[in-house]
Amino acid sequence: MAAVRRRNCSRLTVTAAGGSSTLAAMFTGIISDIGRVRAVTPGGDTGFAIATAYDTGAIPLGASIACAGACLTVMETGEGWFAVQASAETLARTTLGGWREGTPVNLERALKLGDELGGHIVSGHVDAVAEIVERRSDGDSLRLTIEVPAPFDKAIAAKGSVALDGVSLTVNEVAGRRFGVNIIPHTQANTTFGAARPGNRVNLEIDLLARYVARLLGKDMV
Repeated sequence: MAAVRRRNCSRLTVTAAGGSSTLAAMFTGIISDIGRVRAVTPGGDTGFAIATAYDTGAIPLGASIACAGACLTVMETGEGWFAVQASAETLARTTLGGWREGTPVNLERALKLGDELGGHIVSGHVDAVAEIVERRSDGDSLRLTIEVPAPFDKAIAAKGSVALDGVSLTVNEVAGRRFGVNIIPHTQANTTFGAARPGNRVNLEIDLLARYVARLLGKDMV
């Protein structure tokens, strides 16, 4: 794997009549592949090689890919795989520190201008690690109960949006630090949530609007 150091998530510079501005890569929370960790390389920043069904020949170096909800920069590619690095900050705030060879990973390429926004606006900046505390059947769907650390429970609202391991989901109900989501059959088949079990840890990204409301109210989540 290349020993190149880059920021964790790439930026897009847009030039307009009034000058240029830098935009963060954005996602929609609609998973387009389930990758799998094929190698872990410890170091100053931890490297991960991830096997994927993406056409890696069409992925430029520096591209952003949300890996289980964390926006990471592509450092290297090969046939059927790409490599990323995660800083100590990323490992501390996400589940990536527990990744091992064979770990399945929800993947989403960054949005391009004109793409359909099928879920909700997701930044790829994980806020905290939550835990699945209950799984039960609900018709053909799965009902999962998630517990979040304080103070992030204040940013979860019934019928609002949340991203878990990069998946855009609608909150069914909220009770204290716990909330419920439904995983429909399509999502079960096309994300890692089909195999979700109580005790599993998941990357949580609160809704972007909730983050800014908290900031305006002087109640930063971090």
